[in-house]
Amino acid sequence: MPSSAKRRSLPFPTFLSTLVLAILLAAPAWAAENIRGATTGPTTAKGYNHPNQYLHLQPTQIAPNMEPVIPHADQDKEARAKLAALQKKAGKKPNILIVVLDDVGWMDPGFNGGGVAVGNATPNMDRLASEGLILTSAYSQPSCSPTRATILTGQLPCHHGVLYPPMYGQPGGLDGAVTIAKLLRDQGYVTQGVGKWHMGENDGSLPQNVGFDDFYGFLSVSDMYSEWRDVYFNPEIALSPDRFATMQKLPFNPNVVHCEKGGCKNVRLIDLNAIKDLDEDWLTYSENFIRKMAKNPKPFFLYHGTRGCHFDNYPSDRYAGKSAARTVYSDCMVEMDDVVGRLVKTLEETGQLENTLVFFTSDNGPEGEVDPYGRTPFRGYKGTTWEGGVRVPTFVYWKGMITPGKSEGLFDLADLFPTALSLAGVSGADIGKLVPKDRYIDGIDQASFLLGDQKLSNRRSVLYWMMAEFAAVRMDEFKLHRVVQITDGINQKGWNGGFSGTVTKTGGVVMYNLYTNPQEDASIGIRHLPIESFMEQEMKRYAAVLKKFPPKFDMARR
Repeated sequence: MPSSAKRRSLPFPTFLSTLVLAILLAAPAWAAENIRGATTGPTTAKGYNHPNQYLHLQPTQIAPNMEPVIPHADQDKEARAKLAALQKKAGKKPNILIVVLDDVGWMDPGFNGGGVAVGNATPNMDRLASEGLILTSAYSQPSCSPTRATILTGQLPCHHGVLYPPMYGQPGGLDGAVTIAKLLRDQGYVTQGVGKWHMGENDGSLPQNVGFDDFYGFLSVSDMYSEWRDVYFNPEIALSPDRFATMQKLPFNPNVVHCEKGGCKNVRLIDLNAIKDLDEDWLTYSENFIRKMAKNPKPFFLYHGTRGCHFDNYPSDRYAGKSAARTVYSDCMVEMDDVVGRLVKTLEETGQLENTLVFFTSDNGPEGEVDPYGRTPFRGYKGTTWEGGVRVPTFVYWKGMITPGKSEGLFDLADLFPTALSLAGVSGADIGKLVPKDRYIDGIDQASFLLGDQKLSNRRSVLYWMMAEFAAVRMDEFKLHRVVQITDGINQKGWNGGFSGTVTKTGGVVMYNLYTNPQEDASIGIRHLPIESFMEQEMKRYAAVLKKFPPKFDMARR
């Protein structure tokens, strides 16, 4: 009898039991034993945890008016010990030097892959970066005034209210803000500002009225002093006597100014000759300040904002053609490298190098509409919240205090506010007590991140703002967009950049892995909904912050 006939002759219950038993014996063990792997079977790989990845963690709230942090007790203890030993040795609190370049891209300096490779060698920046901590994921705001106000207030634009750069007498500035200059002065620091200001020209926003003992520089932005004078860039104005005369009467100060308690004095008109030497002039002023402070028992805070390399770049005879690329932008980068080198050299010559933290950064990514401009490996330009617009070249140098290395830990330039106070001796919840209760501090104390050997950031997320729009959030390697700018959305010819595009809302799950897709052109949101949910929760968390500490959108309504 055929086997099939024999199988049919078995009683049905016996046949069914035999069949089920055979399947169970042949099948792999399932249920709890294949909780991680694929349908073909469980994985035997245990996987790895990596530093600076906090998406799965809940941060610690240290004060009602401060952003929550990811604490690292051992790292903090290490940093405090270093600071205490240094203060005992130096006899005073550490000096703080912040150097802010203008419109310089992430890949312009050599330490991020530019430099010699793009025709503008930056040996001073590269050496200092190699001896310090390179922050590969440091973030500005999309444009200069919001970033500068964020540095000085520790707040995002939604809270300090400077949403875009005020131009040609437009209102908007720091009036009424509590700045790091004021708070450091309260801690016994001498506060000096040099170079570009661009945070309001109204009386309440002037440097001497927001905490600076002294300021030397200009109050607006480079092109406001030059473009309408240039017969090549703006012949419609430069070659029209009546229009030119109208420009001369607009309510902005066209001079280099010197501001002290009591007011500002005009030093000289910024014309197409004077603009060539502004950075040399400002550098000399900062060098003289550093030399003067060598014999002062007080520590100093020096905020040095360069003119370069914002358009229009007019190199002096000393720098014209000095870069291998021989463009006015690259020539400017060579000059900026000299600026950084000379500032640090002056610290060394005066015996102050070991007691000074040097923080180097740019106010935003490269400007993309006036050629030649800076370089970035990321998508987008200044004016956008794509990585190219807001991820900026940054390093921290402190001889003997910082172990050389690189870190992809998140750092927002708002962090400079609480970090500087922490270096001055005020840390934790005490920082929140230095501002009115209705002020929210978006920055996070990163002193232990910069000084600790583990190089662990205390920041869980970066929150991206585009003027009045809460545009995106980054956590670990992931970034979720809710509002984006399409730089060529209007113009299909000519230069397309951040200020000429269209702003649009996304479908809600436009998300990128910045490790595997730094160009942000292949969304993974639909495939990674579990990750997206974490990002969504973070945006909702900050939305709740905005209910308690309402945003300032006055500039958006003007």
